[in-house]
Amino acid sequence: MLGLEDAQKQMEALYGENKKITDGKYDRTLAVKCVNGTFVGKKTDENVIAYRGIPFVGKQPVGEYRWKAPVDCVPDDGVYEAYYIGKAPRQGGSVMQMGSLYPQSEECLYLNVWKAENAGAEKKPVMVWIHGGAFEIGSTAEPREEGSSFVKENPDVILVSVEYRLGVFGFFHLSHLPDGKDYPDAQNLGLLDQVMALKWVHENIAFFGGDPDRVTVFGESAGGASVTLLPLIDGSQKYFRRIIAESGSPVFTRSTEESIACTNEVMEAVGCKTVAELQEIDVEKLVYEAGIALNLRVWAERDGRILPLDPYAAYADGAAKNVDFLQGCNKDEMGYFVWGFGLDGYNAFADDRKARKLAQLTAEEKALVESYCKDAKDVSPEYTCDSRLFDQIVFIAPLFRMSENQTKAGGRNYTYFFTPESGTPLIRSGHGIELSVVFNHPEETLVTGRALDETFCKTMRKMWVQFAKTGDPSLAADISPDGKAHEWPQYDLEDKRVMVFDEFDIHPEKEAERKVLDWDRTYFLTKYYCI
Repeated sequence: MLGLEDAQKQMEALYGENKKITDGKYDRTLAVKCVNGTFVGKKTDENVIAYRGIPFVGKQPVGEYRWKAPVDCVPDDGVYEAYYIGKAPRQGGSVMQMGSLYPQSEECLYLNVWKAENAGAEKKPVMVWIHGGAFEIGSTAEPREEGSSFVKENPDVILVSVEYRLGVFGFFHLSHLPDGKDYPDAQNLGLLDQVMALKWVHENIAFFGGDPDRVTVFGESAGGASVTLLPLIDGSQKYFRRIIAESGSPVFTRSTEESIACTNEVMEAVGCKTVAELQEIDVEKLVYEAGIALNLRVWAERDGRILPLDPYAAYADGAAKNVDFLQGCNKDEMGYFVWGFGLDGYNAFADDRKARKLAQLTAEEKALVESYCKDAKDVSPEYTCDSRLFDQIVFIAPLFRMSENQTKAGGRNYTYFFTPESGTPLIRSGHGIELSVVFNHPEETLVTGRALDETFCKTMRKMWVQFAKTGDPSLAADISPDGKAHEWPQYDLEDKRVMVFDEFDIHPEKEAERKVLDWDRTYFLTKYYCI
């Protein structure tokens, strides 16, 4: 793994600052006029034009706009460089998420667009990426998620990546504080930022050659959770048609009571009692203390206003039945955290989280969990029964609950299970291992530890693109990179079929054959969500 200092330098080297062009000297063939300005992109060496760092709000969330809902952009006749990715949201830095080491600012609400240089006249499907990072870290500067290679291989798609507020700036309940009534949205600002970005895409993507009526929003981890929550926000569905959720679901949410408790822990850590006092705290101190206090407990809030109190019930009731879904998870999700935290750090983390979870359960439920842990297969000193339990609780059970509920409501749903293993010790088929596959970056081996089979990777990407185009990820032999037809069946309530992404054998299976989920001993835990 790169050392933190070297990784920081690597990411800082990517940074530059976009300027307003006032002398009229720019390449008109690279300029796109949008509602809030004309933006001039740069050609990449893959014959792709990248437009980086386009603001999608009228005011950046600083000063009086901190902890407030995003402000819509306003018409602007100016011409601006779109050469560099905007600054990352304020956060702690981690080599587990290289994008978190990019230069940071609260002025962070920007997006990026990639299109083929010779795009043609036909309007193209649009894929909008929401990055992960546990709602605490990450940015659109993540090297393995850079879009040029993806668009070079798939020139008939427009790719967009969007930034959103993280941590205490994006998901921080404030309305219970003495002066908190003026901050009614603070608990879910990151999601509202995403909706505002999607509004900008809806209103402007046609200028880049994209079809605003064929938008697929996709994301992984917190991004995967985000894309399953976005359809539940009033008015959002007019901005997209399809969802791809990788290793994320509504399980990454907390109740209002849990949010308030988290806020109070941070307030105590920084010695504040009011929002006014928080506004005076040094930003570095606030980010640091919040990171220590919350430690992977920053989630969106089921507040009953922006998000429903029970997202799963909302899906079962048909809240998103007109949105096409493709969703899945990886075989050994927790391996990523075992590797990233180190064995001692991970074991302490797992002990704490297991104790928190057991404290929520009845005696009968605890007995089921302990029974599962006793029987958990394929455990080792590095990958314990607790790791298998958290694979189930955090990723597998929530995935199947989503697939079940969306299918019950009559929605289209395709489910997958990803199995290739990393060449890096401890990670196995861990969280995020598929990202360098999805974005066509075989050289980004920090998590994969190796380049996965090229034909496998191309086939998986093609399925993602085919879904974005048609709502069905199945591939006929004549368009499949491996020359084989791949019929991906919709999830159904009887056979519960999933597409298994084995590296040399992509194929559908009944869940009962693979035994991905323990329906009796872990499925019920989805009702307790993630904290």
